[in-house]
Amino acid sequence: MSQFSYQNQSLFVEGIRAQTLAEQYGTPAYVYSRAAFEEHFKSYQDAMSEDDLVCYAVKANSNIAVLNVLARLGAGFDIVSVGELERVLQAGGDPEKVVFSGVAKTAEEMRRALEVGIHCFNVESAAELERLNAVATQMDMPAPVSIRVNPDVDAKTHPYISTGLKDNKFGVNFDDVMDVYQRAAQLPFIDVVGVDCHIGSQLTQLTPFLDALDKVLDLIDGLAEKGILLEHIDLGGGLGVRYEETDVPPKAGDYIAQVKEKIAGRGLHIIMEPGRSIAANAGILLTQVEYLKNNADKHFAIIDAAMNDMIRPALYSAWMEIARVEQADDDKPRVDATFDLVGPVCETGDFLGKNRQMSLSEGDILAQFSAGAYGFTMASNYNSRTKPVEIMVDGDKSYIIRERETLEDLTRGESVLP
Repeated sequence: MSQFSYQNQSLFVEGIRAQTLAEQYGTPAYVYSRAAFEEHFKSYQDAMSEDDLVCYAVKANSNIAVLNVLARLGAGFDIVSVGELERVLQAGGDPEKVVFSGVAKTAEEMRRALEVGIHCFNVESAAELERLNAVATQMDMPAPVSIRVNPDVDAKTHPYISTGLKDNKFGVNFDDVMDVYQRAAQLPFIDVVGVDCHIGSQLTQLTPFLDALDKVLDLIDGLAEKGILLEHIDLGGGLGVRYEETDVPPKAGDYIAQVKEKIAGRGLHIIMEPGRSIAANAGILLTQVEYLKNNADKHFAIIDAAMNDMIRPALYSAWMEIARVEQADDDKPRVDATFDLVGPVCETGDFLGKNRQMSLSEGDILAQFSAGAYGFTMASNYNSRTKPVEIMVDGDKSYIIRERETLEDLTRGESVLP
């Protein structure tokens, strides 16, 4: 995370002190680095061929400024709702580089995606295939399709972010997928163009990816024998990131090199759908210590960010580094202790970090690192709390890319009974 570094014991985001950003914009605040987004995206783009496609997973961080930064680099986008599609279009994304995933696409969403001319639908069930054909028939517009196959490969990740086992809701079971492809090939307004496979998130080893790829290649060969020839293979996302020192994920280029070696000679284009590995370490969450509290042997640092701002620790038991943005010695009275960093929400599960050895004082600004993915996109207004501001840093300049919500925003659209 070179764009987030300590200089003379002050945390900088590119060319700006994090303390300055907190003072200027307030806390809690999500702060992103444009250079980090670009660097992480290019690690995929530079390793792939001209005909391949890097489709950023919009669900990881859907702010239109983020999408615009990537669209300027030629990114494609992986979407799971018509709302994400509209964000991509508003951000200047090319609809011909959009793949539409998700298990519950409505007829209205299908119509809109066909209308703008997306690259491909990743179909996740036989029932969805029939509905898509019906919609495409009504519109007299063939729908390009890849079938998402569930290879029943254990990604060995948190069960909530595992997607490639037969117990998961995603994709078509491997034993059934040949029948679904044959049905797709018979439907008049379905154009079979690819195969899709996504086995989970935050994988730090390549073995599960390559095991799934081997099964998908066997499927592709079997389809070819039946006269169903594919144009692309979509390997989804899931490449992990470093949240703590023990996390050593493979590099995107090394992964893509092994994929290319395995698919050589088949004439297939590659599509990938990275999200976390582009966004996570491109952002931090700034928060302020409001109170220090000691309950017998338990020390709490009560901060102004909560689980409604960042739910990953409560939802996944996710560990994310947290540190003071200013680490030089000062004259503040400090408490050296093992703290739980907890928020204002009325839930015992409201914490950003537990059992952290820190030296803290009330008023300190803290940074929660690796917060660029699945942070703001999963934020809520629980406890009627306003959502935080989002900031993009570009060199020595910073920009508000989403204003902090106001109290008026909390009840916008609501009404009392007459």
